[in-house]
Amino acid sequence: MNWGLISLIALVVAIALGFLRKLNVGLLAIAFAVPLGKLAGMTDGAIIGGWSTSLCLMLLGVTFIFSIAQTNGTIELFARKVLSLTGKRAWMIPIVIFFLSAFLAAVGPGTVPVMTLMVPLAVALAVEMDISPVMIAPITVLGSAGGGLTPIAPTGIIGLTLMQQQGFTGIEANYAVTSVLAELFVAVILYFAFGGHKLRGSKESAEVLPAYNQNQKLTMLGMAIMIALVLATRVNVGLAAFAVGVVLLALRVVDERTAIKNIPLGTIVLVCGVGVLMNLAIKLKGIELLTKTMATFMTEDTATPILTAMSGIMSWFSSTSGVVMPTLIPTISGLLKEIPGTTSFELLSAVTFGAHTAGISPASTGGSLALAAYSAMKGITPEAQNKLFMQMFLTAVGGVALVTVFAAIGGFTWAGLFLS
Repeated sequence: MNWGLISLIALVVAIALGFLRKLNVGLLAIAFAVPLGKLAGMTDGAIIGGWSTSLCLMLLGVTFIFSIAQTNGTIELFARKVLSLTGKRAWMIPIVIFFLSAFLAAVGPGTVPVMTLMVPLAVALAVEMDISPVMIAPITVLGSAGGGLTPIAPTGIIGLTLMQQQGFTGIEANYAVTSVLAELFVAVILYFAFGGHKLRGSKESAEVLPAYNQNQKLTMLGMAIMIALVLATRVNVGLAAFAVGVVLLALRVVDERTAIKNIPLGTIVLVCGVGVLMNLAIKLKGIELLTKTMATFMTEDTATPILTAMSGIMSWFSSTSGVVMPTLIPTISGLLKEIPGTTSFELLSAVTFGAHTAGISPASTGGSLALAAYSAMKGITPEAQNKLFMQMFLTAVGGVALVTVFAAIGGFTWAGLFLS
């Protein structure tokens, strides 16, 4: 039995059934994973291992503290004040968010911590402007990813260490600059494709908006402390959120039952449940089958775009820095021998940026945060939740396609020559 192929088919069927029958895709994914895993000879522990406890904890913590801020009106008032400051220039908001996310990630905290802090704030602005988060959230993710590849940021350190192990040196600065350019390329296209340039601001002025009340001030202070903890100590953002959130509940800034009730558990089950089936697809070598099939078409002209697409596809289902980069970067020295005419810089860029662009996916950290935050703030139905899941996933597909085109037209080659 080709369990790899069957696992890929099961994943597609689970997603399709969820939309057709209006059921939580995460629940369906778990239901599919049980018989598939057992028939393939896997233990219960191996199947359960696909439920990412770290992702679940992070989503619970972040949505918990943002539920507190949403319930007592802090988030809504904050978003209204930000929008009032932009006046009629709301089109600037996604641009500012991209570069602010890139800057914060670049100076040390890295991609994931900044992403977990910035994505919910970006989604809050989307809710206030009454627009879908499928443009502003991906732009935030791309900014965080682009900035997070500097030599002092965690993901950048991982990438550079893997490069040095392969004997690739002297390209650190080029690598960091290209990371921002590649993600900016995708962000600009998404910005115009989703109408970011048409955004209109609020007519309200900052003066006519009410001031923060005592509970809202305490909530803002708590969130500032949480952000400081994450940026200064690199503590897990979910743990920091729970710690600060409990203090806020003790200070009675909001009713505890209401805050807990507003945590989007359905969305968390959706994201982590899909992860269970995706993990089976990885363990049963379904993703490997897909990437090997693509690799058979590699030539000097197609190696870079194909490797970009492979990295993106793998990153839809797994961690960029924890799985994709450590798996594919070590293969580059061998590819250079097999496919003369390519360069280490091109192939390294292909792996890194294909994978990071896929972070828009709702099955990945950035996309899942956006989905959870929007579900909590907007209170959408399960049907709308499934629809948004697919929109975010298709945006991730489009993002990977765009960066693949960038690679195909020689974008990484030009960047390497220009910066050298």
